[in-house]
Amino acid sequence: MSNLNHTTTTPTSTSNGSNTAHFNHHQDLGSYFLKLARQSSPALGTPCASTMMDEEDREDEPTELNTINSSGGFLVMSTDKLSVKYTNVNLHGHDVGAVQANKPAPVKRLVYYFEIYVKNAGAKGQIAIGFTNESFKMRRQPGWEANSCGYHGDDGYLYRGQGKGEPFGPTFTAKDTVGAGINYVSQELFFTKNGAVVGAVGNEMKGSLFPTVAVHSQNEEIEVNFGQKQFAFDLKEYEAQERSKQQIAIEKISLPPNVSYGLVRSYLLHYGYEETLNSFDLASKSTVPPIYIAQENGFDEQDIMYALNQRKTLRQLIRNGDIDAAISKLRDWYPQIIQDERSATCFLLHCQKFIELVRVGSLEEAVKYGRNELAKFFELPGFDDLVQDCVALLAYEQPQVSSVGYLLEKSQREIVADTVNAMILSTNPNLKDLQGCLHSYLERLLRQLTVCCLVRRSLNGDQGESFHLHRVLNSGKKTKC
Repeated sequence: MSNLNHTTTTPTSTSNGSNTAHFNHHQDLGSYFLKLARQSSPALGTPCASTMMDEEDREDEPTELNTINSSGGFLVMSTDKLSVKYTNVNLHGHDVGAVQANKPAPVKRLVYYFEIYVKNAGAKGQIAIGFTNESFKMRRQPGWEANSCGYHGDDGYLYRGQGKGEPFGPTFTAKDTVGAGINYVSQELFFTKNGAVVGAVGNEMKGSLFPTVAVHSQNEEIEVNFGQKQFAFDLKEYEAQERSKQQIAIEKISLPPNVSYGLVRSYLLHYGYEETLNSFDLASKSTVPPIYIAQENGFDEQDIMYALNQRKTLRQLIRNGDIDAAISKLRDWYPQIIQDERSATCFLLHCQKFIELVRVGSLEEAVKYGRNELAKFFELPGFDDLVQDCVALLAYEQPQVSSVGYLLEKSQREIVADTVNAMILSTNPNLKDLQGCLHSYLERLLRQLTVCCLVRRSLNGDQGESFHLHRVLNSGKKTKC
């Protein structure tokens, strides 16, 4: 890299080794943002974040009763495998008509839940609902054997792995709807009757748990609902309340104002939002008492203060679509960043210029610009697919609604602006950490939070709802791929 003068202090290279190191650093940074731009494309085989989250969390769910693993000699099952009837006369505790679901309860979620509707309470109303493990004896009531739990209709007792039950809730009979669920956050089993929670107990069972129902007196008949129709219990409201409890617990954690303000301030500095930063500083000083950011909090602002005004100017130009002006400023201020005309940074700038021409309908000029600037990247590995997407914009009368319409979204401008911002930060002669050019302190903290949540979940047997930062930040908004 040649040592060229510009209006902002830049690193000087005294040896070929230093030049090579800086060149490699720029390549690494540019490659990161090139990958980010590629991930925005639904046509390049990279699913959007929300789709990837859904794929990770997808599990087989119970859909019907298991006709093979059941005490079939004591019950009759409907052809849809969702209703059972006890047809015998019970004589002892080992002729129960018990049956499990065809799949265990899925665990990668906040709550799992299912219901039964009692069509006929039969002679004694000895109906039960609960969960059992894979080795459960099907001729016994759930809760009578180890690693099983059941809420029984004839006495309202809860049985947890032994023959003796404990008072739990009301009895249930014909025309009642009763539900059983697993709360993976609190590690509790809960039961409902006619849409209201009856109670909850700690889940001490090990291994996969199967939704299980049982009938044990003549003519008892129940229907099972695994979610194929609406539940009597408002499961979404229950989940919302559980998430609210988590949020309240988080909000009770005290965080010194100067720490939180420091994180926000470092974010604004990192991305060059100078005007917002000035307003933020003014607001923090007008609070009672005023909030002052001390260096001992671990924030080193020297690196991210670097070239703040230039970075702000370039970000505004790119966000406004004025790519020519941005390139001109870079030539004046940081020529080493765009010295290599085939670098990822130059490529993204040229792509954005092409996109802006298409946006305003200057198609002939876009074609000419593409031939002059984009053609050189067409056969280079890592660039050709994005070039094809850019050129494909010309094929549509309404490119905004096409498969390559993502290129016309504002988020694409942000990727280019972030690229230039990071490249400028990397020219700081006092730079200590190249990764600091990519992410602000706040973003690095959020990444660490994500890792901690994943580790905590893995220690809990991967049970419970996955933590996805993307989902949290976009809650309340419609996620768009």
